[in-house]
Amino acid sequence: MPDTTLPAAKGPSSADREAPAVDIAGWTCPAPLRDQPRVVMGHGGGGALSAELVEQVFAPAFGGAILAQLGDSAALNLGGVRLAFSTDSYVVRPLFFPGGSIGDLAVNGTVNDLAMSGARAAYLSCGYILEEGVEMSVVARVAEAMGAAARAAGVEVVTGDTKVVEAGHGDGVYLNTAGIGLIPAGVDLRPQRVVPGDVVIVSGDIGVHGVAIMSVREGLEFGVEIESDCAALGGLVETMLAVTPDLHALRDPTRGGLAAALNEIAAASGAGVVIRERDIPVPPTVGNACAILGLDPMYVANEGKLVAFVPREHADAVLDAMRAHPLGAGAAVIGEVVEEHPGMVVARTSLGGTRVVDLPLGEQLPRIC
Repeated sequence: MPDTTLPAAKGPSSADREAPAVDIAGWTCPAPLRDQPRVVMGHGGGGALSAELVEQVFAPAFGGAILAQLGDSAALNLGGVRLAFSTDSYVVRPLFFPGGSIGDLAVNGTVNDLAMSGARAAYLSCGYILEEGVEMSVVARVAEAMGAAARAAGVEVVTGDTKVVEAGHGDGVYLNTAGIGLIPAGVDLRPQRVVPGDVVIVSGDIGVHGVAIMSVREGLEFGVEIESDCAALGGLVETMLAVTPDLHALRDPTRGGLAAALNEIAAASGAGVVIRERDIPVPPTVGNACAILGLDPMYVANEGKLVAFVPREHADAVLDAMRAHPLGAGAAVIGEVVEEHPGMVVARTSLGGTRVVDLPLGEQLPRIC
């Protein structure tokens, strides 16, 4: 990664001095962005603020039908070859945690984004943003973790970049990865294909990654060490597609958790989603930690789980195949797609009532990926 540079001296750039003022009042649907003239942590949390930032600022600026689909990765047709392309940045704190590190997250997160389009990841790029003064041993440890994760996932890091920022202007190491992969013929995974009657399946216990990060960051003890579920899901997705290529949609519930993933699918498909709270797999350690801290496990991030929308006629076979795979052993049917309350997610509680599962405003636990 030869492009290692030190930043220029402090002071406004010519672009800063000449940048025209932006008329916030002219945005088509400004609230709550109009009330947030500056970026807040919630804009990066994967919830409502993140969605509004993308829909009101980035999507209009960039345009394009492919971007408008807002998937985990973009499905592209290049010379008759169907490719998936994705990029993501990682700012997790701490850099190392039970079950993984920022290096594992960077590889697995991008591999999983590609897998949600049905693609087998092939190549990754990697950008390092290093804070001046960070120990070289830490950088080497992150790089070694990335290399090991890439080899385990069957991908190759083929290009990259390095930048250095002044001490106090970073947090040790930030990473960016982009990836490309091939989408097999006959596979068409996107939220717009979700229809009433589809079965909703989650691949295992939810909320593990977020609680693992929190326990280390805040020095909390819950009687047992909780390890992140960070893992590359490409093999699990291939197992599911081997049953039938006619899966309708996949999503990995990272920032914003399962609740955000379900809401994104419901909004994009225009269909309603009903889930049964009692069927959602929440391990006791996560449930107890969330109860103590006043958190809802459905909004806590995951890094090695997926949620699938499967045609009813294939649901049993897909579920069996998932449970036969190490990363899907805890797979469970948690709900279904319905015609009622289009674009909304509703949970049936253990007491027999119902509640609306909203898109989270921000992130319960910031800096988890």
